[in-house]
Amino acid sequence: MLLCAFTALSLLPSSCSKDPIRQKIIDPDTTRAANYENGIFIINEGNFNWGNASVTYLDNASNHVFQDVFAKSNSRSLGDVAESMTIVNGLGYLVINNSNRIEVVSLKDFKSVKTIEGLHLPRFLQVIDSNKAYVTNLLNSISIIDLKTNMVTKAIQTNSWTENLVRYNKCVFVTSIGSFNKPSSQRNAQILVIDIGTDAVVDSIQTGKEPIGLVLDKYQKLWALCSGGYDNYEAPALLRINPDLRIVEKEFTFPNLQEVPGRLCINPTGDTIYFLKGGVFQMPVLSQTLPGQALINDDGRLFYGLNIHPVSGYIYVSDAKDYVQNGTAFQYTVHGNLITHYATGRIPGSFCFTRGAIR
Repeated sequence: MLLCAFTALSLLPSSCSKDPIRQKIIDPDTTRAANYENGIFIINEGNFNWGNASVTYLDNASNHVFQDVFAKSNSRSLGDVAESMTIVNGLGYLVINNSNRIEVVSLKDFKSVKTIEGLHLPRFLQVIDSNKAYVTNLLNSISIIDLKTNMVTKAIQTNSWTENLVRYNKCVFVTSIGSFNKPSSQRNAQILVIDIGTDAVVDSIQTGKEPIGLVLDKYQKLWALCSGGYDNYEAPALLRINPDLRIVEKEFTFPNLQEVPGRLCINPTGDTIYFLKGGVFQMPVLSQTLPGQALINDDGRLFYGLNIHPVSGYIYVSDAKDYVQNGTAFQYTVHGNLITHYATGRIPGSFCFTRGAIR
């Protein structure tokens, strides 16, 4: 579930040209890129226990697609289930869930410079400052990473599966699903509030079951997307949260328990959120109702990953097909017009954008 973080980004308005954009097909290439500092990464999960996770790279300068770039640069497999990627100080942090590690790679050549061990089915990484980052885990902890040594220094005990993170002022808000091995009815779903100075949980906010997505908008409101539980225990919901008062201000309930939303994202200007529910849905943060129809229809495709370009606001969505074939990624304008598509590895789940990749 997808999000790529980097610092000192200048956010530009998302109102791109309304002129028709001619669809282009990006030329696939299987050779190595000159470097990996100006492009877009597609993180392919691969199949659970197969050890076939991979990274697809779209080079901004050449418009070429490079497949399985980690294996080509390091002569070994990336690992089992690649969950997410975050860029920090010219390094890419690839979180490999079922391999219990993070591969740290240089963007100059994508060679591994460090393998971070000692994690517990890791999920997502959030940079706290120049010295440390938090990593959520499936099993009862949030790991603290020293970004100077790239080692786990300690852990924040949570007694729950933790997922997405957002920093706000001197705190980090973290979605907490509950115990991985329990049914939804017995899971204590909440958002944990962590003081970044003490690395301690100082508060919590109760949510709907399985809060899987979290973003911060331009009005300094948090949005949490709750799936309702893997067993459809309750209706999915989208929550608007006041992070200062630490209360749920508004709840939007989805009418169909079987249509489970996911992959919550926000545009560069922080005024529009996106999520998957079959197709791609778009919702202004000032809207009083959930969107009634998709901006981009799935048209029989299995949309799986979603992210919004942090500069152009373009929409990137992936098709996992049948989870066995290699997938496809699509690029759309903010108005839902298709720009291009390109091949990926198996089960493309998330996107990560370099600082210079303005597409």
